Amino acid sequence: MTAVTSAARELVRGRRPLTAVWRGTCAVGRSVRAAWRAPGRERDLVVQSLKAAGAALIAWAVAGVWLGDPMALMAPWVALVLVQATVYSSVRQAGQQFAAICAGALVASGAQAITNDITGALALSLPVLMLIANWSRFGQQGIYTATTAVFVLASGTAVSAAAVGHRVGQAALGAVIGVAVNAFVLPPIHLRDVRENLAALAREAGDVLQSVADDLRETEWDAQITAGWSSDAARLQRRLEALESARSWSRESLRLTSGPLRKLHRAPTGVPPEDEDQRWSHVTGNITALTRTLAVAADDQRTPAPPEGPVLDLYARLLKLIGDSCHAEAARLLGEAAEPRPEAAAEATMEELHRRLQNGLREHAGQGAARTAVLGTLLLQAENLWAEIVPEQQTQ
Repeated sequence: MTAVTSAARELVRGRRPLTAVWRGTCAVGRSVRAAWRAPGRERDLVVQSLKAAGAALIAWAVAGVWLGDPMALMAPWVALVLVQATVYSSVRQAGQQFAAICAGALVASGAQAITNDITGALALSLPVLMLIANWSRFGQQGIYTATTAVFVLASGTAVSAAAVGHRVGQAALGAVIGVAVNAFVLPPIHLRDVRENLAALAREAGDVLQSVADDLRETEWDAQITAGWSSDAARLQRRLEALESARSWSRESLRLTSGPLRKLHRAPTGVPPEDEDQRWSHVTGNITALTRTLAVAADDQRTPAPPEGPVLDLYARLLKLIGDSCHAEAARLLGEAAEPRPEAAAEATMEELHRRLQNGLREHAGQGAARTAVLGTLLLQAENLWAEIVPEQQTQ
């Protein structure tokens, strides 16, 4: 039996690389289908990749074919790397890269003039250029000081002002072509990610609240269960960070892109205002505080005692109602049809639950300060959540 088990394990191990390849192939297939079906990150990636390739081909056609330069390497190389995620970053990095290339060409030419030997020039210039590459003003383009020196010296051309100027001119040509292609051919505008991340944050907030509500009503919750809630709340924080990153990309992508170009790109309009980010940041903070309060109450080593009995069921129903509102907000942000639910009825249910919880709070006051403190804190956090979520729904 042991031999059979060992043979089976070896067979599975032998198939692991094939499984990884298969999963990777499936992931590529899903990305291709997503890019074909509708606008999204996958299609944006395809567009940017094709633009970068097109910019390099144009630069080669201009420098190598039209101008007849037998060493027209610098222009397509620079054009290729300057088709960045935003037009602003293309312009900024074009300036940084051009300065880095100029520094690399000048230092390499000076080293070749001193040593009159390619190997000696490389040994003399590369350490200096790698130190210069770390200058913060170069950003991520500093490495091009050293790579430019390698290209200049490896080409074998004689040292002269004309040769240096030629390399710099090629870099300038590639930079202009790369920036122009990125700016005028379907300029990248990242507005969709803000809406998608905001909707995902609302949906996941609803998931966390409903998970807490279900566990409070259906299980004997303890420290292990509350640890799971805390983990879910931590994921909300990471989603909030992703939203902040998407908002930053959105602002940058709108810089240096004119109105007509945005219309040509058919960029999504009506991006949610930044007040929405602040609102859902408050929601995330309240959910984190709520799960932390429950974790403390479930800890046998701590003084606060968890609520129990009918009042706990009422609180779970309240969280379930707030979670439903979060899901409705997520659907609204994505333009999807949410399940109809009369807002007046939801408000009435909230008020009824709130009234009964207040009565339960007064009853707990006779059972000791610990239970009263926990229930009062949980009720305040639920009220804060409701105040952040529901008024915005009602104004839509």
